[in-house]
Amino acid sequence: MDRTTDDVLDAVGARLRALRRDRGITLADLAATTGVSESTLSRLESGHRRATLELLLPLARTYDVPLDELVGAPRTGDPRIHLKPIRRFGMVFVPLSRRPGGVQAFKMIITARPEPLDPTPQTHDGHEWLYVLNGHLRLVLGGRDLTLPPGEAAEFDTSLPHWLGSADGGAVELLILFGPQGVRAHVRAGTEPRPDTD
Repeated sequence: MDRTTDDVLDAVGARLRALRRDRGITLADLAATTGVSESTLSRLESGHRRATLELLLPLARTYDVPLDELVGAPRTGDPRIHLKPIRRFGMVFVPLSRRPGGVQAFKMIITARPEPLDPTPQTHDGHEWLYVLNGHLRLVLGGRDLTLPPGEAAEFDTSLPHWLGSADGGAVELLILFGPQGVRAHVRAGTEPRPDTD
């Protein structure tokens, strides 16, 4: 085995431990989900057991990440990123970020409908930041009912009842950053005056 392969395999344990902790999963829960014993998972994370395909495949399925990302394999061949859209609730979510845990980025597409849907606000833990690319977004947030045209952004705690839909029945495209509870998007504006470019 060459040095690069050894380096990749040696780093798998620490990556698996960080991934599990970021997701807030115990070894017992992971063992129950994957069918891999707790002791094997513990030895794998501590580097006392070498990663094998039989161990990594159920972990990749459980964490919903590609196998090469799970092991941190160096990129080779085709440099294109093949995004896999997720379809839920009549909307399409395209994941733009690939690292587990922390803030996740998505492109969201609300498909056109002959008649707009009635809002069904939901709540969950987390914080969301969104930016409208195309169309007119209807954002119901708590007791407010807002329409956001292209170029407008919103940020809110998702423990507030909220709903996203089309304001006029047309398609809407937006970018979304979603983070766990307490993780917010931060925008920093420079305080220095911009140099005169004339």
